[in-house]
Amino acid sequence: MVSPDTSRGTSDQPTPPADSTAAGPGPAFASVLRYFLRLGTLGFGGPIAVVGYMQRNLVEERGWIAKQDFLDGVALGQTMPGPLAAQVAMWVGYLRRGAWGAAATALAFIAPSFLLVTVVAAAYVHYAGLPVVQSLFYGIAPAVMGIIAIAAYKLVKLTDGKDWRAWAISAVVFAVTAATGREPIYLIVGAGVLMILLDARPTHRSWLRRRIATGPDSKALSLVGWPLATPWAVAASGGTLLSLGLFFLKTGALVFGSGLAIVPLLRDGVVAQHHWLTQAQFLDAVAMGLITPGPVVITAAFIGYLVAGPAGALVATFAIFLPIYVGVVVPGRWFVRHRDNRQVKALVTGATAAAGGALCGAVVVLTRQAVTDVATAVIAVVTLGLLWRFKIQEPVVVIAAGALGLLLH
Repeated sequence: MVSPDTSRGTSDQPTPPADSTAAGPGPAFASVLRYFLRLGTLGFGGPIAVVGYMQRNLVEERGWIAKQDFLDGVALGQTMPGPLAAQVAMWVGYLRRGAWGAAATALAFIAPSFLLVTVVAAAYVHYAGLPVVQSLFYGIAPAVMGIIAIAAYKLVKLTDGKDWRAWAISAVVFAVTAATGREPIYLIVGAGVLMILLDARPTHRSWLRRRIATGPDSKALSLVGWPLATPWAVAASGGTLLSLGLFFLKTGALVFGSGLAIVPLLRDGVVAQHHWLTQAQFLDAVAMGLITPGPVVITAAFIGYLVAGPAGALVATFAIFLPIYVGVVVPGRWFVRHRDNRQVKALVTGATAAAGGALCGAVVVLTRQAVTDVATAVIAVVTLGLLWRFKIQEPVVVIAAGALGLLLH
């Protein structure tokens, strides 16, 4: 794993915008964009590792952002849907240049992995029928199941804690997902509402009126609509692209818990509902998201390319990140002021517990496809054991499993 650049920033320091609370005048915004471009290129290790790089580089070493501002971004990311690393990157841009700054840092952070995944997807489409490619993914698919199983366990353990109600929600959603093979989206939303009713039921009719009166940043609301035109104009040119865009837009709005929590949502829509990919192709797409730097949800670009070529990759990627972007710039500082609100905390507890259960259920469903014989079962079990015992980076595991697939198949 290559750590992002830790050198000191440049000395050019223009005045930040009035709404920025970062400590002192910051660096030139171009320097911020260069940092996130490099981080998106070299940021292996998953969301926790990448956020750790940001804290070390931007807070401790360079002093580009105040510690409390950074922690506010992490808190926002843990509450709103979406991958944590991308959310924190957008938050840093939002502090510097508002909604436009959030869009610019998101583009810099996501672009490297998007380009890499798109190139790999093009090669995959061209060479998928070759025995060497089939052999690679013969080993990769069961290894991916081991990775997802560990992620599911950690997510449920972290989010549910000692709350038996959260464990019950996870168990119910797990059972429904494993039994039906479909992602129970309404159970995820319903779980959040249930926890509000149990723990934080509003007691005054004026609660909603007060929340609206002190609601999200109106300036951010006026700016957030700017990215909508181009990709949706492209999507409107064809039914498949429009379906892709709408599906990934919905999926991006429901990714609670972690990047891999998107797996059951994607599998249900891509494989079971729309039949865009086979189970095997879907597992290959997840593997691409794990191998490449940046957020795991960049899997959307791989799927989009397989369905509708370069335009599909662009539309799918834009659609899945749009609600994540909105979840950063619209609540913004309003969330920071109200993140201790009982209703917000209860909603997140329920939705995250349900997402963890769905991810566990997806492991069962996908394993039926990935583990086809004794060799693949051994790969899955060994991967599980290694990740349980040692801190091995996921790309290393996936690459090793691909090499093993070449030897065995």
